[in-house]
Amino acid sequence: MSAFAKVKKNISRRIRFRLCLVVFLLLASGLWAVDTALDGSTIIENAYNLPTGETSHSLVEMKLIDEDGEVHSRVVENWSMESAAGTESSVIVFHSPATVKDTRFLSIENTNRDDDQWIYLPGLGRVRRIAASEGDSSFMGTDFTYNDMQSREVYEDKHTLLREERLGEWDCYIVESVPKDPSSTQYSRRIQWIVKDTWMPVKNELYDKNGTLMKVLTVRRLERVQGFWTAIDTTMENVQTGHSTELNIKKLVYDQDLPENMFTVNFLRTGRP
Repeated sequence: MSAFAKVKKNISRRIRFRLCLVVFLLLASGLWAVDTALDGSTIIENAYNLPTGETSHSLVEMKLIDEDGEVHSRVVENWSMESAAGTESSVIVFHSPATVKDTRFLSIENTNRDDDQWIYLPGLGRVRRIAASEGDSSFMGTDFTYNDMQSREVYEDKHTLLREERLGEWDCYIVESVPKDPSSTQYSRRIQWIVKDTWMPVKNELYDKNGTLMKVLTVRRLERVQGFWTAIDTTMENVQTGHSTELNIKKLVYDQDLPENMFTVNFLRTGRP
């Protein structure tokens, strides 16, 4: 799955009366009912294993929106390829504006260890490896961190099916994922809304180490492209800062022949496969 395709408000728990009222209303309406035939791990596994093609190639409009509503637009191109072992490599190239043009980012998924990540900054004229200590740093000024750009295995978290409810046009399972090793991620927990009939995640609440809601990833539009369900419009909002990042896929092709040497550090240096 594309790094972007992976590749997204909190009810205050400090107000006891309001929380109890919400629970009562959910029970009364039947939205709290849970399908006992499925558990949280199975749902997340189904979402994780969604078919996405062996390769993908997309052109994406990115908007960085600050708390005052000022918008900074970017255009990026993204390629991904799945290996025979099922791991994925992806490359992102920034095309505009001039301040970030020709910046290139490479991520290579690994099994049972952290993914490898490198970035080429044209102003420095060299490739730099992203250190594990930089995982919670912003990726190119967006609301995604380098950790958000990495894969995360299903077994790394404990998954609990909380309830079922409707989100907009979608009937969803709501699953809470808590890391088994808290040091393995910057988040204390994640709550995801997974569409029942497609297994597509359409909302993801990310909580910081203090258990406070930090970011919300929301899918605004899903489309079926070449038979693959795809998040076309996505927003990552940092509710603590008021900053958000919008992603809109303008062009997308699955299963296109791509040269394997595109997913190398040498491509980052030269821009040529």
